[in-house]
Amino acid sequence: MDNAKIIEALKKTPIFAKTTDESLSTLLKVAIQKTVKAGTKIVERGQSGLGFYLILDGTAEVVAGGKKLAELGKGSFFGEMSVIDGAPRTADVVATTETTCLVISQWAMRGSITTHPEIALSMLEEMVRRLRATDEARTTKS
Repeated sequence: MDNAKIIEALKKTPIFAKTTDESLSTLLKVAIQKTVKAGTKIVERGQSGLGFYLILDGTAEVVAGGKKLAELGKGSFFGEMSVIDGAPRTADVVATTETTCLVISQWAMRGSITTHPEIALSMLEEMVRRLRATDEARTTKS
């Protein structure tokens, strides 16, 4: 996928929606694309979290404790918590089709946050949104 299409995909994610094209172009210089086959673990629970992933094409699911927690598709992202603190992954993410991801390393993301703090604010907003949704789901199950 060319950079213009990747920037367009990034701008559709809550984390990068408020980030300039110039900032995203800089970020792309240190990002890589990774393609995996269906059935491949993209990240594994318990491993060090050293990257942020944005699905450019394909589908995957988030699995923990044998339970499917979420389905991910084009434009979905994961790894935002681990890329901040480097803590181990909290779940497996498994490709359900051939999947291509944009991968941004922890050091590249930290550098981008330092020079473009709007990324950090957007990241925090999305993390809070996800936490609230998880809390709401738990509350309604009780």
